[in-house]
Amino acid sequence: MSAGSERGAAAPAGVVPAPRASKVELRLSCRHLLDRDPLTKSDPSVVLLLQSQSQWVQIVAQKKMTRSLLLKFGRNAGKSTITDLFSKSDPFLELYRVNDDQSEQLVYRTEVVKNNLSPVWEPFKVSLSNLCSCEETRPLKCLVWDYDSRGKHDFIGEFSTTFEEMQKAFGEDQAQWDCVNAKYKQKKRHYKNSGVVILADLKFYRVHSFLDYIMGGCQIHFTVAIDFTASNGDPRNSCSLHYINPFQPNEYLQALVAVGEICQDYDSDKRFSALGFGARIPPKYEVSHDFAINFNPEDDECEGIQGVVEAYQNCLPRVQLYGPTNVAPIISKVARMAAAEEHTGEASQYYILLVLTDGVVTDMADTREAIVRASHLPMSIIIVGVGNADFTDMQTLDGDDGILRSPRGEPALRDIVQFVPFRELKSASPAALAKCVLAEVPRQLVEFYSYKELPPRGGDTHAQGAGWPGVRPASVSSTVGVP
Repeated sequence: MSAGSERGAAAPAGVVPAPRASKVELRLSCRHLLDRDPLTKSDPSVVLLLQSQSQWVQIVAQKKMTRSLLLKFGRNAGKSTITDLFSKSDPFLELYRVNDDQSEQLVYRTEVVKNNLSPVWEPFKVSLSNLCSCEETRPLKCLVWDYDSRGKHDFIGEFSTTFEEMQKAFGEDQAQWDCVNAKYKQKKRHYKNSGVVILADLKFYRVHSFLDYIMGGCQIHFTVAIDFTASNGDPRNSCSLHYINPFQPNEYLQALVAVGEICQDYDSDKRFSALGFGARIPPKYEVSHDFAINFNPEDDECEGIQGVVEAYQNCLPRVQLYGPTNVAPIISKVARMAAAEEHTGEASQYYILLVLTDGVVTDMADTREAIVRASHLPMSIIIVGVGNADFTDMQTLDGDDGILRSPRGEPALRDIVQFVPFRELKSASPAALAKCVLAEVPRQLVEFYSYKELPPRGGDTHAQGAGWPGVRPASVSSTVGVP
């Protein structure tokens, strides 16, 4: 419910004009109403009238007012009450780029801050390309709205600026703009603004690309981990995912070759660490969850994907598929190498763990813990699901649906897991497969080195380019309700 009056509006005869007011929203609720119908529930309605000493007054003196409902002759209507709640604005801000043809492109929309006339919105990042097409004098328009759940948002006001002006004003500690509603400016003689938007923080810095790091000499080191657990089936059985058919590669080999040939293009020396987990291995046939499939613990690397294929084919007859399916030891082993590299303080080595598994994970809690720890290291994990198992657990590890947390509740610093169900990509083209498998790796690498503030080796750390101005607009103040 809203009410308002305009300066200069004629008052009814005998009624003193109310003070000038903005529109406000009144929310009414009733509790414990009496049932006044004999056979059905009552159908209540509210008629709100307020008059004091023959003068109309504003109903904004209190934030919340609750009164008992009365029957005739002043008797209480049981426990019935009515509450009048005066609601403040729920503001949000939209930032638009003005294009050459004067069309406006939405760049960013802030979150809604409920019931607040002096909101502070969360900091956000936007590329200079999206913000102003890398033209710092291009016009920008900011609009402030009062949120409405039905989508009919009330317009509070707007202002125009440029990124150049924002930088200058922020440097001079004058980064604030009047938020103006043109309709009210035209109608109200003494109208100044509907509030003020203050730019509380502004940072402009270079964001390097994945290619910048690769050209700067950053090496990608791949480790392949293959699931040798009994859930894959007896390799001597044609139904096994590890079945060696001289005429047809099994699904592990299909996935290894298809995905590995894509990954090896990012690895400069084309040497892969190749590990296995979940099998009993010679000579004592004890269960191991991180053994070299070439059986050389001093040098577990193989020459290219073909070398991994040969090591896998030689390994399979010599091990006994067993279990359980523990993935955490493999993740932790690669994480130790990544941790040693991190201490160099350079963007020189990034580690990618490629896990091929049938999807039945036993140590999910430990795996989550290992991933959260690895999220702080120069490391990414690609999990390829082989076969037709239920991959729900693996999809949980992929942080696309929310932040992955350890069993202790610690959140991952960044999303480092990409899950790929190979059954959906068997017939995909190499380009489509590459896009799916490596879609998130470049972003993950850049995110890590940006977080650590490590530029590409030999690069210009002060170079200007497509940067991210960290714009934190804050504080719409001096509004009285919703214009």
